[in-house]
Amino acid sequence: MKILAFFLLLSAVVMLVTCSESEMKPPTAKVVPHELESHGRLRVDDYFWLNDRENPEVIAYLEAENVYADAAMAGTADLQQALFDELEGRIPQTDSTVPVLEGDHLYYSRIVEGKEYPIHCRRADRSGAPEEILLDVNALAEGLEFCSVKGLDVAVESDVLVYAIDTVGRRKYTLKFKDLATGELFDDEVMDVTGDAAWANDGRTVFYTRQDPDTLRAHQVWKHVLESSPSEDELVYQEDDTTFSLEIGKTRSEKFIVVVSDHTLATEVRVIDADDPGAGPVVIAPRERGVEYDVAHQGDRFLIRTNLDAVNFRLMEAPVDAPGRSNWREVVPHRGDVLLQGVEAFQDFVVLTERADGSPRLAVLSSSGGTPLVIDGDDAAGEIWVDDNRRFESQTLRYGTSSLTTPESIFDLDVATGERELRKRQEILGGFDPEDYVSERIMVPSRDGVEIPLSVVRRTDLVFDGRAPLLLYAYGSYGYSTRADFDPEIVSLLERGFSFAIAHVRGGQEMGRHWYEDGKLLDKMNTFTDFIDCARYLIYEGYTSPEHLVAQGGSAGGLLMGAIANLEPELFAGIVANVPFVDVVTTMLDESIPLTTSEFDEWGNPADPEYYDYMLSYSPYDQVEAKSYPAIFVTAGLHDSQVQFWEPAKWVAKLRATKTDDRLLILRTRMHAGHGGASGRYDGYRERAEELAFMITTVGR
Repeated sequence: MKILAFFLLLSAVVMLVTCSESEMKPPTAKVVPHELESHGRLRVDDYFWLNDRENPEVIAYLEAENVYADAAMAGTADLQQALFDELEGRIPQTDSTVPVLEGDHLYYSRIVEGKEYPIHCRRADRSGAPEEILLDVNALAEGLEFCSVKGLDVAVESDVLVYAIDTVGRRKYTLKFKDLATGELFDDEVMDVTGDAAWANDGRTVFYTRQDPDTLRAHQVWKHVLESSPSEDELVYQEDDTTFSLEIGKTRSEKFIVVVSDHTLATEVRVIDADDPGAGPVVIAPRERGVEYDVAHQGDRFLIRTNLDAVNFRLMEAPVDAPGRSNWREVVPHRGDVLLQGVEAFQDFVVLTERADGSPRLAVLSSSGGTPLVIDGDDAAGEIWVDDNRRFESQTLRYGTSSLTTPESIFDLDVATGERELRKRQEILGGFDPEDYVSERIMVPSRDGVEIPLSVVRRTDLVFDGRAPLLLYAYGSYGYSTRADFDPEIVSLLERGFSFAIAHVRGGQEMGRHWYEDGKLLDKMNTFTDFIDCARYLIYEGYTSPEHLVAQGGSAGGLLMGAIANLEPELFAGIVANVPFVDVVTTMLDESIPLTTSEFDEWGNPADPEYYDYMLSYSPYDQVEAKSYPAIFVTAGLHDSQVQFWEPAKWVAKLRATKTDDRLLILRTRMHAGHGGASGRYDGYRERAEELAFMITTVGR
């Protein structure tokens, strides 16, 4: 097998050296029929053999595809370099975040020109205090192809930093502990964990979650005591229902460790007294199918956001000493035209994140009562969010705004007076002027009469003659609402005559909870037809034409890309599918791989013939046909734990063998990365430059 793999890769290298770009041929994946039977029906999967990360022949095939991608994109080398220079030059390469107060210190992160990773810092909250470097991720990443750091948290009581590091991209982290007084690491290393952790108030005990080694489902909460062996760690809670996964955190009040058992259609929350880490977890309300809730703490009450008898969620409260459902009392009622998305509790006020008529807003409720203070974004089609606020007793709310034309802006709001202070606006270099661009929100009629929000941005001087290129993006799953905020990378397209549009298709929650419900399970096809209807609208109204329209989506949005490629390939000149979830039926039948069991209520369980048939009807891999397709650029991550690399690899192999056109089809596998691609910022620029170059050349620009 190793010999075969060697010759497969060698042949690809030889082709790259000896062939011109026009003569370059992609590698041919071998066909090994594999029979899969469900409900008495047989499917034959010719590329099932690619489902093996440890097979040298599989690795050689992926590397051969990368060699082909290099050759196919070689003619865009100058364009890619120009785009890289733009991406790098548009954002200050030395910069820092707005400091946030926690305890007696101000915490912030900064980047330095030429460095791939951030440097996490703090300084005492007094004039002239020197900087203290908590963690220089660049130093940790030396000699590594991949480095992801998360979960930085300082135990104020002991001045110890906990952080988690993943050097592969598989989301298997190692917890480490640093004594900030000495700068030395403790010997404690807790391996193969999720990276999520929360300190108890003794500054010695940390709670963390561990995943199943195969499915990577977070299923256990453990407790570690500083300067003890991880072998002595205590199991606090285990989630045995494979359709649930665990999350852990701490209330802003610092009073409770919060353990969440999460499921698509149900939630069960446990709390642990942070002052008594030896105490067992207490259930707020037992799980009940169809009932979701989350918990914040304020004084003698828990604030509970729930969909109990409230499709768009409502706000309840319950006493800390008796939080059961029978004691829940309504604080903010359900509203049919407003989705309650989140709740943030402070000592003297509560902040609600809401979405009304597709637009986000914040509402500040004073504990003393009175009319809520409603904060809208600076652009009706833009975004607003609660930013980093760590002090429970703060009388200031930090929040952020952005839009398709306005870079991210961070504000501090005095909740008593309503006065706000701009703390920082993202600086965009290279002569960027927001007045050169215009954005709009359009309601597009779909084929079933529902209006789909469409956010569009373009240069003010762009002429709509039907020939202008346009990039149409969407996600449309899990109830995630796609933010219409500023992306510096999109400027490179706008300056080349592109428009950029976001289709807020069903499957998200932009228009309320029903928007999500109408785009999943047996209504998933709405996600795909909404996107197609938005594309048709943009063509009909003269924004673009099929020869100049490019679509992009990633992960579950990559499923959308695969579906529209099969359903309406003639509408698009090109498609970029990032780490696409395209082998739906095979994946959802395999409970041994990550995410499957926890997502039966998102996609359906194909063990049920009705769901099996419906999934099969749209699964991009299964629906590939002998016909012409757009030019397609596909990415994969070898260590991806969310969409296994073999899904995009199999899809591309089947497309190569089946489609009837000679348009470009590229598979770019990141051999040292996971779901999110490169971990370093400059490597990320290069990845994005290649994708942008593909889009630009596909439409002839």
